Amino acid sequence: MTLLITVFAAIAASVLWYTREDDTMQLSFLALMYWGASIMWTIDAVFEFADLKSEYFTPAARDMLNDAFLGLTVVALGLIVWLVRLLATDPKGKLRAALRKDEET
Repeated sequence: MTLLITVFAAIAASVLWYTREDDTMQLSFLALMYWGASIMWTIDAVFEFADLKSEYFTPAARDMLNDAFLGLTVVALGLIVWLVRLLATDPKGKLRAALRKDEET
């Protein structure tokens, strides 16, 4: 489940990045983070399959729920990291303008 959730997030971020004219919102960074996580979970799945063999394809419901929660947590953490980077770089200058406006008053 973790792998599927991160792959879907990577595909969604890649489609958003590809359909935009410019990359001012740094969607490429978000897409690359999710693709990196997807590669990590793929390698984890390969090693887990090597250990469990056919049992890998019959997980318990509790394990699937834990994996889904972990996948959603990874996606949320990726969004938080992307948002912090976006606010730090302030590509459109809106945060800087708001802070200057507050200083003038």
